[in-house]
Amino acid sequence: MLYFDHNATTPLADCARDAWLRIQAENWHNPSSPTRAAARARIRLESYHEAVAVLLGGDPTQYVFNSGATEGAHAVLAHWAKQLPPHARIAVSATEHACVLAAAGHYFPKRIDWLPHESGGLLTPASIQTAISAGAAGIVVMAANNESGVLQPWSEIATVCQCAAVPYLCDATQWLGKLPGAGLGSINAWIIASGHKFGAPKGVGLIKLPRSEPDFQKPSGGPQQNGHRAGTEDLAGIAAFTAALAQAEQKKVIWESQRLSWRDNFENSLINSLQGTQIIAKERERLWNTSLIIAPRGNQTQWVSKLDKLGAQISTGSACTTAQNGPSHVLAALGLQAECAQRSLRISSGWQTSEQDWRDLLETFHKANLTIN
Repeated sequence: MLYFDHNATTPLADCARDAWLRIQAENWHNPSSPTRAAARARIRLESYHEAVAVLLGGDPTQYVFNSGATEGAHAVLAHWAKQLPPHARIAVSATEHACVLAAAGHYFPKRIDWLPHESGGLLTPASIQTAISAGAAGIVVMAANNESGVLQPWSEIATVCQCAAVPYLCDATQWLGKLPGAGLGSINAWIIASGHKFGAPKGVGLIKLPRSEPDFQKPSGGPQQNGHRAGTEDLAGIAAFTAALAQAEQKKVIWESQRLSWRDNFENSLINSLQGTQIIAKERERLWNTSLIIAPRGNQTQWVSKLDKLGAQISTGSACTTAQNGPSHVLAALGLQAECAQRSLRISSGWQTSEQDWRDLLETFHKANLTIN
């Protein structure tokens, strides 16, 4: 089976499985208990905070392990809603993941300004500065888009926000594990991510706090993780998350450019062989693994079904919105007409994907095309 839906989820990495099993066998105790075994578990937990800080930057106390980006988005924006003035408005990119948009709409109803973007959905630091000058009290811009793969200048955006003393929330779910994470933790911003996008188990992720946020989620329950997230920690899941992240950081240095060329070769061959095929945001810098295609005929359901029967798994876009009717909010924000958007297909590879897999996917598209009306 050709698996090209890694932006939805990834298979569990061997190193993550090994770490999970080891902790379940050796350190299954509650880190908050008063026993010596619990103390060893607590030391392990602290070591994972330190390990992530080494990989991404920042201080270990700025990291809060949680269930993933959806929880993170709600936690951060709920905090903003408490800390910002009652009528404060926030500026949000219209191409954010659905979980971020839902959280923003819940905590800032009718108080969202949509950030203008250039072609392909790219945002510029200048547009962020304009939004802040117009009164935006918070900025929400992801690092890499989950559908198009377009990369945003998160470091520059963070600098603009810091200079203006405006909080910045960056969803790094698709960036982390695919592109170098070093530096993400060093910017003075809120970072959220989910581990199952890069080989960790589902249900474990993180929030990285900006500097000087001692009151985040206090008092909301127990004192775990410096009081920032109540509840007994999933030490095995955190161990698996840390192991998968460390492995991904090592792989990126060696293989990123090589895999980008495989994706580009596939896109160019598909455009040349299937007349009418379009690549969304092809002119923009994108994740090396992501290709958002507009098929020349048929519709999403036909293509996904035909390809699946032929042994290739792809998606129509974000897995969270697959069941919804109509074009995705990302494509709508990019100005695509509904009829065109209904032919959109997202292809996303992983570290395990080979050059031959891309060639086989191209051949599978050709076979599927013969049966699409």
